[in-house]
Amino acid sequence: MAVAAVAWCLALAPAALAGGPDMTLGASEDAVRSPDLVKSKSAMTLLHLAGFRAVRVSSVWLGGQLVPSDTELKTLKNVAAAANLSGVRVYLAVYNAGAKTTPLAAESREQFVQYTAAIVKAVPTIKDVIVGNEPNGNRFWQPQFEFDGFDAAAPAYLHLLTETYDALKALSADVRVYGGALAPRGTDVPGAGGTHSPTTFLRDLGKAYRASGRTKPIMDALSLHPYGQDSSTSPDDLHPLAGTIGLADYGKLVALLGTAFDGTAQPGTKLPILYDDFGVESKLPTAKAKLYSGAEPATTRPVDETTQAAFYRRALELAFCQPTVTGLLLRHAQDEALLVGSQSGLLYADGTPKTSLAAVKAALLATRGGSVARCPGMALPVGLRLVRFPYGSGLKKPALSFRVRCELDCVFRARLVRVADGATTLAVNGRAAAGAQVRTFLPKRKVAPGRYRLVLTLSHPVNPGVPLVRDSAPFRLPH
Repeated sequence: MAVAAVAWCLALAPAALAGGPDMTLGASEDAVRSPDLVKSKSAMTLLHLAGFRAVRVSSVWLGGQLVPSDTELKTLKNVAAAANLSGVRVYLAVYNAGAKTTPLAAESREQFVQYTAAIVKAVPTIKDVIVGNEPNGNRFWQPQFEFDGFDAAAPAYLHLLTETYDALKALSADVRVYGGALAPRGTDVPGAGGTHSPTTFLRDLGKAYRASGRTKPIMDALSLHPYGQDSSTSPDDLHPLAGTIGLADYGKLVALLGTAFDGTAQPGTKLPILYDDFGVESKLPTAKAKLYSGAEPATTRPVDETTQAAFYRRALELAFCQPTVTGLLLRHAQDEALLVGSQSGLLYADGTPKTSLAAVKAALLATRGGSVARCPGMALPVGLRLVRFPYGSGLKKPALSFRVRCELDCVFRARLVRVADGATTLAVNGRAAAGAQVRTFLPKRKVAPGRYRLVLTLSHPVNPGVPLVRDSAPFRLPH
């Protein structure tokens, strides 16, 4: 099938397939950041070998900076170069160093905006930019509340997001700006240490946006960190009454976005969603303990590697079936060596694989192939990258085979049909993983001499759409 025809078939996929097999699968991983290109490429190669095709890296604005340091720019250029060599998409998260550098005043916002724009201008292959980090929490954003108890964080973050959006779009309309980067929970209690749940924050962000009178969007997509209460928390946990938003609360999240933004210039219900930080920490085997230092926080509650793999697969299944989700990034590809950090990678701190790696890598492949989960209403078309039928006259029976390569996972049935009367004389069933070329032979049984053709019918094995039928040109089989 011609490339143009494949693209046409995929273009016919319904809008509900915004996620599905097209979902970006990657890792939040600053280990790929290095002023040494070789080290950056080495870390990127490990990430790619683990099955990831995207990476989120950070650039921390320290306050007062108008442009990144030369070392920071070199580091980000190395990330971009290493990613390009490995076929990895880069998401850049730019955020302030902590609550003391919250960009509240107009001057500090302008500095933050110039800093972010300088990176995009210097590294033009970076097209995905996440603005801020967990502005609904007090670690990175203060104050959270006004003296009267009203939300101070959401309206202030709106200013930063708006100004950054406008500056980046002025540089290039192709840059995608992600707002939010929200923590999955918060107290919603004013006072010292108070934070906002993402539920309250989104409502207040919408109110502030409507009150601003702005007639342009403020973001192209929403970023959310849907990690659980601790690593032992299943991705299936629902929070219908609480302000928390986890992976299973997709319906609630979409409804909130609709309440916040529908009817304005900013998309709400249909706003793309990126889950850019979901991690499950695993227990460390004794043989690997020497690689790590410090003490594991009691609140982490790490799980065994089998459970880690199961939770990651379940996260992929949930996100895959959520129509407006465009990506899921796991935290991390490789463990941090400090136990106070995160040991949620599929590789130990020395880069060797955990037992969870193979299972998660298989789940990533199944997601890309469209088979990780059966989703209500999802009907995936089968695009062909290649179909090679027998050709020529005087074909010998042992040569009666064909080759298939599908865009997504596919199952197929091939029939040897007699041209004279349309009768099926031989048939064979088969299956191909996405992108894999499969050669299939018809059964070795006698057929009468004559003119025949092969009729190939393909469909998706888990979320089938309209079957795709391809016929070969007629050919002659001898005695």
